[in-house]
Amino acid sequence: MTSQTTPTRAAFDDVMVPTYAPGGFIPVRGKGSRVWDQAGREYLDLAGGIAVSSIGHAHPAAINALTTQAGKIWHVANVLANEPAILLAQRLCELTFGERVFFANSGAEANEAALKLARRHACVHHPRAHSGTNTAAGTYESDKFEIISFNDSFHGRTLFTVTVGGQAKYTEGYAPLPQGITHLPFNDLDAVRAHLSANTCAVIVEPVQGEAGVLPATREFLKGLRELCDQHQALLIFDEVQSGAGRTGPLFAYMECGVVPDILTSAKGLGGGFPIGAMLTTEHIARSFGVGAHGSTFGGNALACAVALGVLEVLAAPATRVNTTARSAQLMAGLTAINQQHKIFTALRGSGLWFGCELIPAWHGRAKEFVKMSEKHALMILVAGVDTLRLAPSLLITEEDVVIGLQRFEVAIAEMLATESVAAK
Repeated sequence: MTSQTTPTRAAFDDVMVPTYAPGGFIPVRGKGSRVWDQAGREYLDLAGGIAVSSIGHAHPAAINALTTQAGKIWHVANVLANEPAILLAQRLCELTFGERVFFANSGAEANEAALKLARRHACVHHPRAHSGTNTAAGTYESDKFEIISFNDSFHGRTLFTVTVGGQAKYTEGYAPLPQGITHLPFNDLDAVRAHLSANTCAVIVEPVQGEAGVLPATREFLKGLRELCDQHQALLIFDEVQSGAGRTGPLFAYMECGVVPDILTSAKGLGGGFPIGAMLTTEHIARSFGVGAHGSTFGGNALACAVALGVLEVLAAPATRVNTTARSAQLMAGLTAINQQHKIFTALRGSGLWFGCELIPAWHGRAKEFVKMSEKHALMILVAGVDTLRLAPSLLITEEDVVIGLQRFEVAIAEMLATESVAAK
């Protein structure tokens, strides 16, 4: 293959490191909730690039922000400030509890920053008695370094964040792993109460566990975490990389659970498809990151921040929330009807425009097969683990597109069941 040849799906396997197993087609164009492949075939997108394409494909607000900034300045690194980064940070602070913002390039990097800040903050405010706060060599030490996370959580793919995540399959082959990390059962406040101590510097939690199957934390659990963290002077980190940017309805999920975290991370839908991550925190906590304590060459670049600001204004618009609520109810009603017909799911979990459809035990381990069958019927969906199908469409998806998506989903499920029935004879 040469650079002049149209790339094929087979060529992917020839030149890429085999960390992914993408679908059988290559999308080349998108508009709203529709995608077209190299042959011109149209697909209905209920995957959203794993909850990234928050305002759909090729939205005018994102295109205008990108093209306008592209003719100005793209990157100066953080040796200089840039206008889009300042404007985006100001807007995020206006819309949230945040008083200070750190920009990165992904959710993993945002979580990495949050976890490092939590340990740094503990060193600054709870130094080991014999070491002082800062030695002449610049070494910070504290016994308050434990990070509590939860089983089946997902926080990114760096070595630190994959260790903090509660899924052993993502740490296989990477030992030795970072230490001082404890995993407890999700939604089990008694387990946290029994374990959290003066040595805990932070608790990190997803208000809705995405990769585990769109599992929401209970309000009581989150409130209890807030109280326990306050009692033990630990920081509460909300990982809203997937639940944020309007995905569950409000701009961020914390806004409707009665709990304000100390640190919040965002990415995915924040850029609407352009890579950006953000960590939000208070001015007091942010002071523990002094100059040089953390950084990112590309984080906060002008191009990414300009696009994210354009996307954010669409996400924050009341009409987007109204559509999210309406389409969420429409999708849940349609999924419920499909399940009444085919009885393929044991649970349908929805949080805004984010759904987890858990397969019955007879189909456990085969979620990916439904993705392939949906592709056959011009529908893009996701999995969350091996037992659950996941839907995360654009927050601007239309009523008509939801109808079409549900129709194609029902046909795909019917064919899966029919194929299995024939094979069993």
